[in-house]
Amino acid sequence: MQGTVDGFGYGVVTPVTSYLVACLGSALGLRCVVRSLRNQQSWKPGWLALGAATIGCGIWTMHFVAMVGFRIEGIQIDYDARLTALSLVAAIVVVAVGVFVVGYRGATTGTLTAAGIFTGLGVAAMHYLGMAALRLNGSLRYDTLPVVASVLIAVTAATAALWAAASYRGFLAALGASLLMGVALTGMHYTGMAALGVHLRGATDASHITGTYGDASPTSILLPMLIGPVVFLILAGVVVMFDPQLVLGDGDWSRTTPRRRRARATLPERPAPAPRTDSLFAPRDQRAGRHTTPRGR
Repeated sequence: MQGTVDGFGYGVVTPVTSYLVACLGSALGLRCVVRSLRNQQSWKPGWLALGAATIGCGIWTMHFVAMVGFRIEGIQIDYDARLTALSLVAAIVVVAVGVFVVGYRGATTGTLTAAGIFTGLGVAAMHYLGMAALRLNGSLRYDTLPVVASVLIAVTAATAALWAAASYRGFLAALGASLLMGVALTGMHYTGMAALGVHLRGATDASHITGTYGDASPTSILLPMLIGPVVFLILAGVVVMFDPQLVLGDGDWSRTTPRRRRARATLPERPAPAPRTDSLFAPRDQRAGRHTTPRGR
């Protein structure tokens, strides 16, 4: 028996919210990556790790916000907690590979392309691991062509977003890169969902579910799981907002700040010490430049 799948249980609310979350995670993560590239005085591993974790959390949060509106007519849906957590780890780890490649090898053609491929594959891995966490009285089946299209969308848009973020400065470039990355995430998700078919095993009640959540709705199951990643994104946003150049993307990040430059300009220059030509074995008074006259004359 074929189940009727509905991915828009709350209308446009979940797609729009998931897109905004994807843009937020992408904007914060990409700015962290670009900061590590343009400010050689920053702590590169820390900023790259923060960027990878932020993008990964954005991917994961986007997916499960969209899944709040996912329904299958006539059956109850549950989620496997271990696979759900594994999908978050997979997103962060795979994205981190691409991010660290760019951070340590530079924003060259090869590294940006490789990073885009890894980031796009991270999006796809997170999506299909998250779907594998579904527990229901049936089996999931996918059409090959839409699955391939979803992976290509993720890889292409993620590569373009990394190119835009690393190649152009300014707020508009950063905004455009994050919007493009949001398209990659949500476009990949809903293309993958279009490939989904559910084959039911007969019973259409919720008696087959043995999970922790019992008869809880998808909303009551997913919303508590989203609290941690959402709080992390907020904290990452606070960290990024402490550096205006990180947000606006203006200026030369490798230089000192204007305040430090002004402070250095106001300091008086110290005269250079005169070279010493005396001998270390000369008397102390002579080394000090003192001239004494004999007594009694």
